[in-house]
Amino acid sequence: MTRLRRLSIWLIVLCCVFSVISGVALDSASAAGTTNFRAVYYGARCLIRHTDPYNPTDFLRLYREESGEFPQDPNKALLFIRAVPVRVNLPTTLLLVTPFAWLAWGLARLLWLALIAVVFTSAALCAWDLASDYAPKVSVVLICLLAANSQVLFIVGNTAALAVGLCVAAVWCFARGRFVFAGVACLAISLAIKPHDSGLVWLYFVLASSAYRKRAFQSLTLAVVLAAPAVLWVSAIAPQWRQELRSNLAETSRHGDISDPGPDNMSRRGSADVLINLQTVVSVFHDEPLVYNVASFLICGSLLAIWSLKTLRSETSPAHMWLALATVAALSLLPLYHRPYDAKLLMLSVPGCAWLWSRGGLAGRLALVLTTAAVLATGDIPLAFLARLFSHLEVHSMSFGEKLLTLPLLRPAPVVLLTLSGFFLWRYSQFTNAEEIKADRSAREQAREFHSQEGSNRIRHW
Repeated sequence: MTRLRRLSIWLIVLCCVFSVISGVALDSASAAGTTNFRAVYYGARCLIRHTDPYNPTDFLRLYREESGEFPQDPNKALLFIRAVPVRVNLPTTLLLVTPFAWLAWGLARLLWLALIAVVFTSAALCAWDLASDYAPKVSVVLICLLAANSQVLFIVGNTAALAVGLCVAAVWCFARGRFVFAGVACLAISLAIKPHDSGLVWLYFVLASSAYRKRAFQSLTLAVVLAAPAVLWVSAIAPQWRQELRSNLAETSRHGDISDPGPDNMSRRGSADVLINLQTVVSVFHDEPLVYNVASFLICGSLLAIWSLKTLRSETSPAHMWLALATVAALSLLPLYHRPYDAKLLMLSVPGCAWLWSRGGLAGRLALVLTTAAVLATGDIPLAFLARLFSHLEVHSMSFGEKLLTLPLLRPAPVVLLTLSGFFLWRYSQFTNAEEIKADRSAREQAREFHSQEGSNRIRHW
């Protein structure tokens, strides 16, 4: 192992540890913390005790019996009541959390945070390993920036850490051709937990080539196998769970609630844990669900259609994969409900950025600037700073021009993500196999020479 590689690994691990420690410290400062894990933990406890986890009344009754912890701050208490008892998780998530639900809360929380820390750190290392073939130094900076700004994952204990981490691990397995069946299992679990995070990554493997298509359908089959007993178990205990789930989704998305993409969302004021999907941008100009949903679906659907046609018509190569995945890593976050912890999927944009950077030129510089901007715009520390700085602004009182000028400050994440996905899609659409595969091979050879030179220099030093 070269000195640069060893140093990079340590830097990434330290940045992940920083997010874990700072996130846990921030969470421990308030009562009834780790809210997202608390929700699925007690949801699974409901199933174990044959209680309907999708009925907020039944959930709260069991929660008060077993815990009774609520935040003391009135504003946090209101957010807690909207986020924890109102179940919006899939039955597969509750099934996968059940082994933790058999344990006492304190031990379950500790083991859960340890699990997501290990998965998240492993994913960061996998993403860097893939990108280091082209630009080791640039890649480690981007991964470290992302890893050091992931506190919310550990403040709330969200399952996105597993869904995103396992998705990135699956990409590594498939790209490297190693531990392929482990990759199939990782992608299957990711799809079972949060299909809106890893769904477009799965779609890439369906469209890319016959070998990858086989792995994609194996993952889908395994995801169905995981989902079947979960659905049967939940249906036996809560026959009305589908209607209740739809009702809960509608309830939390109503005007002013925690999943409302409009300006009046109750969780937006002063918090880094905000919505980052494209509806939040359109709603600044027209806060009407029909308008912002249709506009977002049309924009994202058009980009996705172009991306799909290009993927179907292109011959698969490493460069082809990285540009395609860089596009959908950003695009996945825009059409549907997503928060900053889901944006850790941007790890999959780093190899594409590194590949373009290794080629030099304007495209490489733009890739680095936009990828860095996306990482920072979805990072927890910058978002928390911007949220506090601009929380006093009243969007409703602004003119159209004022909204347009302040949009990058009011909604930085979706604006940058849309720009990044459009840039990578443009570059992906210019992909020509003969020229690009040759350039890809040259970039890989340069990276290998760099690593070899590092090793030779160290040997001569000794």
